[in-house]
Amino acid sequence: MNDLLLMPAVASNGNAYEYAEYEEVVEQPVTRSYVSFLDANTNAISLEELASTCVVPTWGNQELTISHQDFIESVHDAAKSFYQGEAVTAPSIRVSHIVRGRTPNALGKRASELLECEKTQFYQRLAFAFTIPTIYETIDGHRMELCVGGVRNYSDLNLYRQTKGVEKFSVFVGWRVVVCSNQILSGQGVKLSMEVMSLGELYKNVMDLFYQFIPAKDIHLMKVLSNTYLSETQFAQIVGRMRMAQALPQSISRKLPRLLITDSQINSVCRGYYHNEDFGTKDNGLSLFDFHNLLTESNKSSYIDTYLQRGVNATEVATGLHNTMHGLDDRYSWFLG
Repeated sequence: MNDLLLMPAVASNGNAYEYAEYEEVVEQPVTRSYVSFLDANTNAISLEELASTCVVPTWGNQELTISHQDFIESVHDAAKSFYQGEAVTAPSIRVSHIVRGRTPNALGKRASELLECEKTQFYQRLAFAFTIPTIYETIDGHRMELCVGGVRNYSDLNLYRQTKGVEKFSVFVGWRVVVCSNQILSGQGVKLSMEVMSLGELYKNVMDLFYQFIPAKDIHLMKVLSNTYLSETQFAQIVGRMRMAQALPQSISRKLPRLLITDSQINSVCRGYYHNEDFGTKDNGLSLFDFHNLLTESNKSSYIDTYLQRGVNATEVATGLHNTMHGLDDRYSWFLG
């Protein structure tokens, strides 16, 4: 851990923390992002395009919701403040489920007759991520960089209500494997339902998450996984039981730990076992660190609204298998036969 020097820019006074004002965040170096964390079911978009081409949905009383771009900038500014002095990349943004509309003066027109200035649009789902490349570690020869991001889904809100309600966001901080952009997410670094009423409250909650996150814990976990190996027989047993788990009677499946990976993603893990140059089998063995990366690689095909949950579940599965193999826990014993 000699490469890590984490100094949160948060002043502590007992249980009270003083946060930098959202408007007063000091600019830190920003470099180009090269995070490619979602491949399928999404489209890339720039922050500028998001702000200039998309409208911002309102509540039933016409109050504006927090825009996607404000969400991204709030998390980005919080990271630059908390990790003050570190390099921070620009956000890589993915969107899906476009909602198209039209301006009021074009209500009577056919869709084919609409002028560009009369069309409106926004994206129901959004995910973004950026890295802090000056905070890094190396495991099994793979560089890992600290990574921050978030997810937002407008379908989580009832926009028809006549009063402004709480808005829900998901925010994460974890590690990213540079060679493939696989995310390493654990429960301690992910807040799946962050409910806020304002940007200031969002900023404060994000800072709380950063303060509670201990990067060294996840690095230690990955190093432990890198020292535990599956034989080809054990790998076959696990992926076979993963396929079977989805067809089990409810009376049996409810006793097993949750498994969120899909059939197609299990197939992707199997292909990766033989063909992934970075994390495939070597000498008929596969470390649980490599197995975890095969799981997270397959997770890139998920929809935005399930991406974080499956990322956390990949870590749960790899950790659970390790604990079972070492006699520390038997919850995953069914998967090992």
